Amino acid sequence: MTSPRPRRVELDPDTVERDLARLVLTVIELLRELMERQALRRVEVGDLTEEQEERLGLTLMLLEDRMGVLRNRFGLKPEDLNIDLGPLGKLL
Repeated sequence: MTSPRPRRVELDPDTVERDLARLVLTVIELLRELMERQALRRVEVGDLTEEQEERLGLTLMLLEDRMGVLRNRFGLKPEDLNIDLGPLGKLL
């Protein structure tokens, strides 16, 4: 039994808008995850005031919500943004 072929970015004239959205949203999701990790580090270190923590948490929640809206608009699921980089493995 062969395993399914890994998902890669494949551009097709009929789906170019969706494929481009997938690529852009993947980059944004990568940056969002990096920002979230950095924010958690800053909270753990005690580098932020309580007000800054609240603002940061709200901003990250809003960003995640907007990502969901955009994924829905283009018919994408969160796992669709995890692009296969071949020998390097999955991006996210």
